[in-house]
Amino acid sequence: MGDNPPVGIGAHEKDFSQVDKARLVAALSRILPPQSLLVDREDLKPYECDGLSAYRELPMVVALPDAEAQVVAILRTCHQLGVPVVARGAGTGLSGGAMPHKFGVVMSLAKFKRILKVDPLSRTAVVQPGVRNLSISEAAAPHGLYYAPDPSSQIACTIGGNVAENSGGVHCLKYGLTVHNVLRVRGVTIEGEIVEFGGQALDAPGYDLLALVTGSEGMLAVTTEVTVKLVPKPLLAVCLLAAFDEVNKAGNAVADVIAAGITPAGLEMMDQAATAAVEEYVKAGYPLDAKAILLCEADGTPDEVEEEVARMKSVLAQSGATEIRVSTSEAERLRFWSGRKAAFPAAGRISADYYCMDGTIPRKRIAELLEAIAGMEKKYGLRCINVFHAGDGNMHPLILFDANVPGELARTEAFGAEILEMSVALGGTITGEHGVGYEKINQMCVQFATPEIRTFHRIKAAFDPAGLLNPGKAIPTLNRCAEYGRLHVSGGRLPHPELPRF
Repeated sequence: MGDNPPVGIGAHEKDFSQVDKARLVAALSRILPPQSLLVDREDLKPYECDGLSAYRELPMVVALPDAEAQVVAILRTCHQLGVPVVARGAGTGLSGGAMPHKFGVVMSLAKFKRILKVDPLSRTAVVQPGVRNLSISEAAAPHGLYYAPDPSSQIACTIGGNVAENSGGVHCLKYGLTVHNVLRVRGVTIEGEIVEFGGQALDAPGYDLLALVTGSEGMLAVTTEVTVKLVPKPLLAVCLLAAFDEVNKAGNAVADVIAAGITPAGLEMMDQAATAAVEEYVKAGYPLDAKAILLCEADGTPDEVEEEVARMKSVLAQSGATEIRVSTSEAERLRFWSGRKAAFPAAGRISADYYCMDGTIPRKRIAELLEAIAGMEKKYGLRCINVFHAGDGNMHPLILFDANVPGELARTEAFGAEILEMSVALGGTITGEHGVGYEKINQMCVQFATPEIRTFHRIKAAFDPAGLLNPGKAIPTLNRCAEYGRLHVSGGRLPHPELPRF
């Protein structure tokens, strides 16, 4: 795929300002019809950011191919002209992974929305990257099957984006992340080469490149087709709602459930501020006097569910639950979950803006991080509501702020950075499912040492020697990490690379 550039030279140090827009548009016009090539400012505006709207950039061009041959031709053209390319799905990502490059092309895969095959015998589905996550389960439902990973945005997010970010969801504690539910990814490299990772078999010879490309944030190849696993729909699912009078007790209860050898289908936690926000929004029936609640789901055969529910009730009671409710119908189970699924839009109702973090920590340290976040609220003068995939330690603090108030976004960034860096200090990581993107580029310098950053650059260079696919995301340059380290020693903080904001 070409010679590797010097290791550590990344997109922040490349200059793409000499890209010839007229030449680029002329070349792409020979590949796409006029309606599939957007160049006017008003047409480009909807693509200026993803779900992390604090950072925005207009692309030079947006391309909307509807066939793999067009994807190949676009990438070959951009490679020849030295033009950056950012692949985009539904734009629901929360780390700025699909934020455009100002001198580049956004390639939207929105037109790739066909479910090519559902095979109930092999329990697989072959889909294009623009297919919505929930649509896969809807197509598989007549066969008694569904696709397990269920991000909160599943009604809108696409499978291509799920692969790029290795997305999770409330049921991933038992059923795994995207990487555990994908068998094969077909894509195209920046040089226009069609590649396939994985296959129909449970294992493949050689290195596990399927796992490498899943979660690679569009930096190695552009996905054009995905084969996913389907699982049988359980005969019964029951959700427990446990209330606690102290946040620490709820955090410790999570560890107690797992320590008891129980693997719930889902295990979620919300603090009092979060339950108040969602209760006003969806009327899920949450106890508003509780300092925190846990949602614990058991699924399987009726006998399996009955046994697991009894075990979970016992553990939760011993852990200090003041109230335990068990759903008595499917409608009630869905109502319990409706609040958790609606946490992000609920935050948007009570605050002008919010910033969603994505750190992951050992379960036994949940209470410790929550205590620290409470202190950070006072330190930065900002409110934070907490919702998270507690079963696997994936925290989603939602920092509430108003970008129209001078200084609030900067304080929010510092607040979020401190949460992520504390997650690392507690033995965790800066992301559990949202990816690094543009948002966490500085915290990569805290998570990884120089030899590891060099290895990441070598992997990137093996697939994309020119550094054209999604440049400036996920992997920081060594120069940036060195500067971040110097500022840390002096108590300062390195801002994100400069971009237009709001």
